[in-house]
Amino acid sequence: MATHKIIWTEIDEAPALATYSLLPIIQAFTKGTGVEVETKDISLAGRILANFPEHLTEAQRIPDCLTQLGELALKPEANIIKLPNISASIPQLIAAIKELQAQGFAVPDYPEQAISEADKALQQRFAKVLGSAVNPVLREGNSDRRAPLSVKNFAKKHPHKMGAWAPDSKSRVAAMAGGDFYGNETSALIPKAATARIEFVGQDGTVKVLKEKTALLDGEIIDSAVMNVAAMRAFMRNRST
Repeated sequence: MATHKIIWTEIDEAPALATYSLLPIIQAFTKGTGVEVETKDISLAGRILANFPEHLTEAQRIPDCLTQLGELALKPEANIIKLPNISASIPQLIAAIKELQAQGFAVPDYPEQAISEADKALQQRFAKVLGSAVNPVLREGNSDRRAPLSVKNFAKKHPHKMGAWAPDSKSRVAAMAGGDFYGNETSALIPKAATARIEFVGQDGTVKVLKEKTALLDGEIIDSAVMNVAAMRAFMRNRST
C-alpha cells in the first residue's frame, strides 16, 4: 500500500489545543489507511531555535521545519494542515527568547536598537522568525490568502463550476444571535505600561489565578471574549430540530 503523508503544524498558544484534542482523532482515523500524519514544529520558539543552531548544543538543535514546509508547499503532493500562528511581534519575540534562555537555550538577545553592523545582522536573522514571515512561506501570500502556485495550476487544468442551487436545498447558514465570541468581544486601550492578571471566578465566588502576571505596554490594546455554554447548547439544539 502506498504511503501518503499529511503534515500537521505545531504552533503556539490557543491553536496548540487542537494538537492535543483534534490531532489524536485524525491519527485514529488515518491509522491503517496508508496515510501518515507527521508533525512539524513551526512555533515561535521552534523557529528561534532552528535559526540559531550555532548557539545550541547538538542535543538542543532542531531542523528548520518552516523552510522545509515552504519547499514542500510548492509540490503537487503537499498536504499541510497549517494551524494559526501567533503574530510574533517584537515584545512576543523578546518574551520567547527570555523563556528559552531560562530553560538553558543560549540563544542571543534581540537587539532592539541596532547600532553596530552585528546588531543589524542579528535583527535580519530574527526577522525570519517573526509571525509575518510564516504565511508568505506556506501560502505564497499573507493577508490576501493567495493560493499556492500548485493549487492555481491544478484549478486551471481542472476547471470546476458550482452546481445549480435548488430551492429545496437543505443547506443553511446560521449564526448565534448572542452569547458567542463575536457578541461579547471587549477591547481596552492601556494608557500606560502595567501588568494584568487572568482569573477564573467560580459560581461560588472562589477565585483561581490562571496567570499571575502579563506585561502590557503603553498604548497596547488588550482584547477578550467568552463563549456562553448555555447559549451555544441552545443554538445547537435549535439547529438539530
